[in-house]
Formats: sequence, C-alpha cells, structure tokens
Amino acid sequence: MGEEIYYHSYLNRDRLIHIVDADPQTCQSLSVLFRVEGFQTAFSLDPMSFFTVIERRRPDVVVLNMRLGADDGVHILKRIKGMRTGTPVFMLSDAPDVDATVLAMKAGASDVISKPIDAEHFVRAVRESLRQDVHMGALQGGRRPIEVRGFAHLTPREREVLQLVTNGQSNKEAGRELGISPRTIEVHRARVMEKLGARNTADLMRIVLTS
Repeated sequence: MGEEIYYHSYLNRDRLIHIVDADPQTCQSLSVLFRVEGFQTAFSLDPMSFFTVIERRRPDVVVLNMRLGADDGVHILKRIKGMRTGTPVFMLSDAPDVDATVLAMKAGASDVISKPIDAEHFVRAVRESLRQDVHMGALQGGRRPIEVRGFAHLTPREREVLQLVTNGQSNKEAGRELGISPRTIEVHRARVMEKLGARNTADLMRIVLTS
C-alpha cells in the first residue's frame, strides 16, 4: 500500500488536521475544506501510512473513518488514545450506525460524523475541539466538562431509556427490554436529547461519559 500524504500550508500553519480514509476523494474533499478554513492538512489512505507519518509530526486533530478496508477504525482510535497525546479524534461513518457511534464515543472520539458530511457543522466542531484543547490541555483529551443539570429533569422512564441507549441498544431492543414499543422508545429518546441539549447520539454519549 502506497503512502498518500499531502501537507498544505495556509493561514493556520500551526494547526495540522490529518485525515485517514481509504477513499481518496473523501481525503481530497476534506483537505480542500479545511485548507479553505485556514488549516494545514495531511491525509493517509491506510493506518500504516498514518502511524509512520505521525512519528515525524503529531497532528492537532485526526479525522478517522470507522472502516479502513479490513481495519477497524475504533481499534485504531484506541491506539491513538493509548499514545496519550490528547489529540482530538473525529470519526467518519459512511452511514449512521448507533452501535458504532456508541463504541467510538466510549473509546474517546470527540464526535462521530456521518456521511454526507455537514461541512459547516464539522468545521465548527473541529474549531471548538482545538479551543478546548488550548484551555483544558491534554489531560482532558481536549474536551470540556459538559453541564449536566438536565439529568435532574429526566423521568424514571427516560433514565431507563437513556441507560439502554448509551449501552448501545437499538429502539427495538430497548422496547423489548422495557415492554414498550420502539416508537415509544423513540419518543422518550427525543425528550432525553432535548432535556440534555444533545443534537445527536454522539452528543448524548459525550454528555453521559463526561458526567
């Protein structure tokens, strides 16, 4: 496997975002997106190339696909986190997958971004992770403790649903366990997310894991 690495310098020369995705088009598109926003970028098409390159220079942010051929992105995420550099890692998912999102958030992902990518949201999330990293340092992995006052407003049933969802259970599985319909689970889940200020499952996982 060849190494596909491109370094670019723009306004934000001291901030390097490294993209790891087996799809060259995704790598190119994200590189252009972040260069336009003033970042320096690099990309690798496989994990071996990535780990070889970061020995020479550690990135400030890693964007990592959940699947890289036969390689499991969450396993690679754990390896990055095991280096204890505090580098924020954003996971890319080719399709929404609750189970994979839960695993990634538990392993320390800053967020899970599903394709097609919302570019504005993605850039904003990356900038926020870098701001947090500056103020909080590597000990907290670049993440800000999240306000959890909303927990006090959850009903007992909503707490049960929250527990099952963050354990990775689908609406159908959670409904079966609680003896209610998947649709009812979906309603409770929406209320939980609203009360806790979570935009998506990744947000919900982050709130639970940092509380």
